[in-house]
Amino acid sequence: MGFSGHLVFARSKRPLLEAPVFDSISQELKDTVRAWWPRPGGWQTLQFDHGLWEDGYLSALVGWTGAPACVADVFDSDMALVVGLGTNGQCWRAWLNLDNAAALLSEEPEDLDDAGLWVGTPGFNEAVRRKRADLEVDVPASAEGALVWAAAAGIPATAQQSGIEELLCSRGAFAEDLFSVLLEQLGFPRAAQPSPES
Repeated sequence: MGFSGHLVFARSKRPLLEAPVFDSISQELKDTVRAWWPRPGGWQTLQFDHGLWEDGYLSALVGWTGAPACVADVFDSDMALVVGLGTNGQCWRAWLNLDNAAALLSEEPEDLDDAGLWVGTPGFNEAVRRKRADLEVDVPASAEGALVWAAAAGIPATAQQSGIEELLCSRGAFAEDLFSVLLEQLGFPRAAQPSPES
């Protein structure tokens, strides 16, 4: 079974978990939060298990760090909804792994008794195809919003919107991996293993 939870990406000189917004999380639960390797410039990623992240945390985190931030809501490593927020309130959203998102979000027939019997049927496949087409309509705006957000974070504009769109339409990879690739394609520096403390 894959990871379900939240990936939080923000910049801070202090460990992100010290942000006041996380004061309501008990120390026992804080100990379950995993810090990914940091990225140069103070960029950090935290991996929260399902149920530890609240919707209001993102704006509070942006206020505390004074920098743009984003969060990916990951479902079983199959897909993720990424929400980015800038210091000016500018927000963008993007799905990772559109096929899986479409399968989850497609409308089921009202008279359906067992969803398991519907999956894989021609009706299901058509519903997923329609939902994916709906989601693809938003991809250009999502890519543009992500690029504007990255620029507001001080990231040099080297990425092409077409490349970001291609990534958002890609399929098959773990959502966590796609999240890292998205950040790197937007121009954020690659994560590096921290040097051992002396």
